[in-house]
Amino acid sequence: MHHISAAILSGLLMGWVFFCPPVHSQEAKGTVPMEEIVVTATRDTEEIRSVPANVSVITAKDIEESGATSLVEVLQKLEGIQVRTYSGNPSQATIDLRGFGGDNPSGKTLVLLDGKRLNNPDMNAVNWLQISLSNIEKVEVTRGAGSVLYGDSAIAGVINIITKKGEGKPEVSASVIGGSYGLHAEQVGIRGSEGKVSYALNGENSGMQGYRDRSKYTARGAGLNLGYSGSEVWNASFALSYNRTDFELPGSLTKAQYEADRRQSGNPDDDGKNQDFHTNLGLEAHFGDAGSFSIQFLYGAKEITANYRSMFSFAKVNLDSYGITPRYVLERDLFNHKNKLLFGLDYYDEELDKDGFLDREQHSRINTAELSRKSLGFYARNELYVREDLILALGYRTERAKIEGTEKLTDGTKVFDDEKTHKAEAFESALTWMIGKKSKVFAKYATVFRYPFLDEQASYYYAPYDFNTDLDKEKGKTYEVGTNLFPFPNLSLDLTLYRIDMEDEIAPDANWVNQNLDKTRHEGIELGASYLWEKVAKVYGQMSFRNSEFRNGENSGKDVPLVSKILGNAGVIFYLPYNLELNPEIRYVGEAYQGGDFSNSEEKIDDYTLCNLFLYYRPELKTLKLSVFAGVENLTDEKSALIYYNGYYPLPGITMKGGISLKF
Repeated sequence: MHHISAAILSGLLMGWVFFCPPVHSQEAKGTVPMEEIVVTATRDTEEIRSVPANVSVITAKDIEESGATSLVEVLQKLEGIQVRTYSGNPSQATIDLRGFGGDNPSGKTLVLLDGKRLNNPDMNAVNWLQISLSNIEKVEVTRGAGSVLYGDSAIAGVINIITKKGEGKPEVSASVIGGSYGLHAEQVGIRGSEGKVSYALNGENSGMQGYRDRSKYTARGAGLNLGYSGSEVWNASFALSYNRTDFELPGSLTKAQYEADRRQSGNPDDDGKNQDFHTNLGLEAHFGDAGSFSIQFLYGAKEITANYRSMFSFAKVNLDSYGITPRYVLERDLFNHKNKLLFGLDYYDEELDKDGFLDREQHSRINTAELSRKSLGFYARNELYVREDLILALGYRTERAKIEGTEKLTDGTKVFDDEKTHKAEAFESALTWMIGKKSKVFAKYATVFRYPFLDEQASYYYAPYDFNTDLDKEKGKTYEVGTNLFPFPNLSLDLTLYRIDMEDEIAPDANWVNQNLDKTRHEGIELGASYLWEKVAKVYGQMSFRNSEFRNGENSGKDVPLVSKILGNAGVIFYLPYNLELNPEIRYVGEAYQGGDFSNSEEKIDDYTLCNLFLYYRPELKTLKLSVFAGVENLTDEKSALIYYNGYYPLPGITMKGGISLKF
């Protein structure tokens, strides 16, 4: 990794000694971490140590004890993840994994809900508030290429949100959180099982007035999971969720406005509304030595109301998505070596209808657009145990996606009516050496791809209206090596080095026409460790060193905008008498070039350090699980802002937070 300087490498060595991150889920006081079983990395149940990737697992317990009110707050503490928000709150936040920067890094990370894609076919970011925290069993974050198993967008990694399932006697849970700037979050849930039927029902209401003027949001949602175990041979599951999020967008400030009053809004009247509905029917059958078969029937509906007066854009968008994903797994020895073969199909039909209006009341329609993306992919992946402790994995995917679009004015004039078919392939090869009972070393090479968003392939919001048939898919090659070591039962060490060479990444030119960019390179080092001093303290943290640059063209050698070269997070949990826990934590985000500054000639975004302090009370009660917390985020009131095309988007100042949760 010759682009990482000696200074950064020396900082890495110092960081390795000082920072100690929680690599997997946080352990309870005085316990030794157990080996995790994950499903995302190989699309089947697998021990973490046999997976050729750096994997983080966030459990429901971690979320409940964190005091978080959105999944974004939890994810931003993990290595390699940078959160970007233009509103200063979780509404419309974007996740940048492994330093892709640019206008929409969300397109490089695939987000799943129980295996169903949450990434939109257009450039709208994932609505993180649609996912009720009370409905989450765990979150698996798999870094690295996933195009073979998942296809489009799985370039930097895959985030799979797995919802709660019922088991045993009924368990009721509830929590209430309040804080600065009108922050509130209320959650309630019940889950359990009766005979062959399991159930889990959750609801959540949250909101915030916001740090800045006109940054308010409200979110209400619910989720239901039902399961049926017909026998040892087959089982079925059904899940659905609904959410409505209303939000305001405060807009950007000039530098003078930012210095005069960073809490003011930059526009008077931008807001929106998202309604999300998802349903998932799953069937699974086991045939003993003949393997197992599973299939998911997926449906999602989203309604987006966007009133952006600052851009003279008033629109209503309806997105409907359908999916069928059959999969077959066969575990059988091959030449006296353990072997697992997995193959399947992914079919998705995503349809978008957009109405554009002249007014925010949306009475005067000016145009309509209908677009669709239909994709069909076949994948196969095989794991051969060359030795008991050495796994060779090979995978391949072939896929075709057809994008069609038409737009008409209200008088019937056709603006465009066109289509483009994208053909994609992906390959993966990996070696995993399992050391001892929990440690591993891995190496991986893979190819990746991403299709254009619908509003990249076609311009149907703003002039010039057009269907860009010249725009091609993004593609790339990835290389990574890493290790997860447990030299002692209570000590975990992580180190991963990666390089991603991309071609044809998509971005608008000076005339806001999307084009395929020159080659780019994204490389870095992710490291961390976690040490548990039983019944005394747990020390954790993480550091990521990233370098993203253009490799040819007029900006050759320049850094990709909006990529911080250094990210870090560190903290310690002190286990105090009387069931108290004190948790100081710091987070560092390095400087970056502002959005749109491809020539690296504009003012940089400053680095900043956030200090948080939380106190928890978790008494040991017989029939009731109780947790109370109080804390301060950004304790030093650090002033920071995201800068995009010389517009300033201030981040929140000091924030107080407190809450209580219970289970019985």
